[in-house]
Amino acid sequence: MTERRQRICDAAIDVLGAGGSRRLTHRAVDAAAGLPLGSTSNVFRTRDALLAGVLDRLLERETAGWQQLTTAGMPRDVGTFAALLAGLIEELTGPQRMLTLARQAIFHEAAFRPELQRRIDAAQRDLLTWGGGWLAALGSTRPERDLRALLALIDGVLMLRLANPHDAPPTAPMFVALLRGLRADVS
Repeated sequence: MTERRQRICDAAIDVLGAGGSRRLTHRAVDAAAGLPLGSTSNVFRTRDALLAGVLDRLLERETAGWQQLTTAGMPRDVGTFAALLAGLIEELTGPQRMLTLARQAIFHEAAFRPELQRRIDAAQRDLLTWGGGWLAALGSTRPERDLRALLALIDGVLMLRLANPHDAPPTAPMFVALLRGLRADVS
């Protein structure tokens, strides 16, 4: 992604995070990026193209976050992994709150746009491919299925913390409970 394209997409993420998908216009992104009017539309001719570009940038940033999570190495026990996930939740609902809000907005858009759905599906397949190893190392006998359950819990926790940040329960115990249940392989 070129520097200009990245700048536009990051500004669009800020617009989405601050005001939702209704606020996402070429003009709003130009203003947020500090670029002359028409700059965004020169790179992304249509709103659909802009949404696709933003989704690609979101996925790029999220992938970097997941990879950063694992830089300390493969977690060897459920408690350590749960603590890492809880830290990720804190990051995504604290300093990275705008990114997470933008993600929610673009996922809502994807409900009505098959092209965005395909991009999300491809990214999820990639995450399942390399992320399943974490759960296998923790004793999961069905890492892909179990990672899907874990991702669903993460998404639910993120939504709850965004909607009601003042009444958010501690997340590490939730992750421990889920991970222990997955290890038990209750079907």
